[in-house]
Amino acid sequence: METTLRRHLETCANDFAKATNREASTVARLSTGDWRFFDRLNEGASFTARKYDTIMAWFSVNWPSDAPWPPDVPRAFVPANDNPSVEKAA
Repeated sequence: METTLRRHLETCANDFAKATNREASTVARLSTGDWRFFDRLNEGASFTARKYDTIMAWFSVNWPSDAPWPPDVPRAFVPANDNPSVEKAA
């Protein structure tokens, strides 16, 4: 399961970076509050289910309207009154 969730995070980060023309470190900082998060993930670092949910909610809320959501990644449902706790993309 962790391998699948890790792949979802990496796919969203890569696709978001391409769609917004941003560096990976910028996407990491915006989506997680930690510019090295995805570097550490690629090095084998672990993450919690809560962290996964928070990051995926951020991507879901901030995904560019002109970019397709990755087809193999379930999109997080974020209630209208819930705001992911990490900085919003400009």
